[in-house]
Amino acid sequence: MPQAILHTERLELVPLSEEHLPFLVELNSDPVVLRHLFTRALTPAETEERMHRWIRVAKETEGQGKWIGHSAGEAVGLYMFEPPDSPPRTDAAELGYRLPQRHWRKGYAKEGSLELLRHGFEDLGVDRVIAQTMAVNDASRATMVSVGMSFVRAFHESFEEPLAGHADGEVEYEITREAWLVSEQSR
Repeated sequence: MPQAILHTERLELVPLSEEHLPFLVELNSDPVVLRHLFTRALTPAETEERMHRWIRVAKETEGQGKWIGHSAGEAVGLYMFEPPDSPPRTDAAELGYRLPQRHWRKGYAKEGSLELLRHGFEDLGVDRVIAQTMAVNDASRATMVSVGMSFVRAFHESFEEPLAGHADGEVEYEITREAWLVSEQSR
C-alpha cells in the first residue's frame, strides 16, 4: 500500500518526494531545528542522500514513511510515521515531526501528529505508536503529551559526538490503539 495524501483542517500531508528537497535542505540547514538530533546542520548533499534513502524505505513499508505538511500552499513541516529502529520493534510505528522555526508554536506539530495517529490506527491497523526524543526537548515532549501519548521510559544511547543535553538521556512516549479510541470518544 503506498502512502496516502492526508488532510486536516489546515494541513495537507503529502508523501515525501524529490520535489521537497529545497524545503528539506532549508530545514536541515538550521542548527537550532536540529539541536536535538545532530551536532551541526546538515549539508545539502547529506540531506539529499537522506531524502533518497527515506523515499526508498517508504516504498518498502505498508503506507508508512515521511510526509511534508503544507498549509496555504507553503511547506510547514516534515512528518514521520514509520517502523521504529531504536530499539528495533515490530509491534509499533514511530511518530516524529520537524518544523522550521517560523512555524513553531502554531499547532502544526500537534495537528499533523493527530492525523498520522488517526491514519495509523484507523487506516493501517497499527496497535501502538511510539515517539522518542532527548529528555531536554521540552517542546517535543509537550507535543507528545498533547496528542495523548504517555511517558514509557527514559534511556541512554551512546553517540560518537554527544549532543548538548545528552547526559540527561532520551525518553520514549507511546499511545496504544485502545487509548487512542478512548481519547477519540471523549473529543
